[in-house]
Amino acid sequence: MQIGLYRMKVSIITIGDEILIGQIVDTNSAWIAQRLNEIGLQVHKIYSIPDTEDAIIRTLERARKLTDIVLVTGGLGPTNDDITKKTLAKFFNDTLVRNEEVLQHIKALFQKFGVKRINKLNEQQADLPSKCSVLLNPVGTASGMWFEENKKHFISMPGVPHEMKNIMNTLVLPEFQSRFSNGVFLHKTILTQGVPESILADLLEEWETSLNTDVKLAYLPSENRVRLRLSAKGTDKDQLNELLDDEIQKLNKIIPEHIYGEEKDCIEQRVGDLLFKNKATVATAESCTGGYLAYLITSVPGSSAYFRGSVLAYDNKIKEDILHVHADSLKNYGAVSEQVVKEMALSVKRLMGVDYALSTSGIAGPTGGTAEKPVGTIWTAIAGPNGVKAVKYQFGTERLWNVRRGASAVLLDLLHELESIHKKLE
Repeated sequence: MQIGLYRMKVSIITIGDEILIGQIVDTNSAWIAQRLNEIGLQVHKIYSIPDTEDAIIRTLERARKLTDIVLVTGGLGPTNDDITKKTLAKFFNDTLVRNEEVLQHIKALFQKFGVKRINKLNEQQADLPSKCSVLLNPVGTASGMWFEENKKHFISMPGVPHEMKNIMNTLVLPEFQSRFSNGVFLHKTILTQGVPESILADLLEEWETSLNTDVKLAYLPSENRVRLRLSAKGTDKDQLNELLDDEIQKLNKIIPEHIYGEEKDCIEQRVGDLLFKNKATVATAESCTGGYLAYLITSVPGSSAYFRGSVLAYDNKIKEDILHVHADSLKNYGAVSEQVVKEMALSVKRLMGVDYALSTSGIAGPTGGTAEKPVGTIWTAIAGPNGVKAVKYQFGTERLWNVRRGASAVLLDLLHELESIHKKLE
């Protein structure tokens, strides 16, 4: 859940020719937009512009007309092509003055690296517009600047991502919340997987139509999952919380098989937590997912407590020789079949001596499909204390997405099974 502000509109301006020619990707804008959304600020427009005075001034003018807050990144370095600071001084009819605190900070940073004397270019980084409030950069030499004019706010920050993030997290975002809060804006996000956005919308049509008028729903799809963001704004935090929780309870009754968590939960972490709590172990036997399933499980810190190992049986001979899949099963049903994934799961369970074993076999694509088994056909299986069960999935034609979807699908099935057992034990 996030609590924030509303009604304030924001523009984001990233400055740099390197962005426009595709030399670097503008990750700053995406990161800033995410952080602002978490506190309820609305991003109205994002601009990427060249390092020219004319472009900067024209964009600042446009942003000032449309929005209340303008966040700028880039162009604050010590070289002659970094003109943002001088252009901001011109835009606000201001002059640059030497800031002694910033100068001493710059000298101290260089001394840490064994540089006793700084050159004139570095000294000039301490020259800042007199009308701005200085945002000292603890991890760099380029300070941020905060201008306020006619109730409009302009914040300029370095383009180096870790420097910008530090200033945003420590100085800008806390100030936004304390200065601009005039209401409560709550977000709660439900995480779903295994169902496309269009089908999910169809499943939720009746619920969505009957949503409380104070609640807004947004579908946020990615390659193998859809986030459902519920938002509500008002003045009574407790009342809004209750309102959103009531809608989430309804969601859990409609699509329980597709929900795996809230906010920033991830399936592999939740699976790991339950395995650890229940002192259970897991192993994998993978074909089409090529080790990606094992990668997801082991991406969780501490996974060595419950993950035993994996057999990557991409070739049928490995399925036969290592996992002891019956030759008749491969001949009669094919590698992509219920029979084969069940045998794979049961075999790796015995081989590794684990409580749970997961297996995958499918046609990731882009070739290899048939009329009976088109590209995107993925079979998965889970062998556990209560036997083995297999599930067939039909995904799309994109190879990488099929790999990721297949691995995530069997993890979600394991999560639901572990949750069911955990509830019975409570």
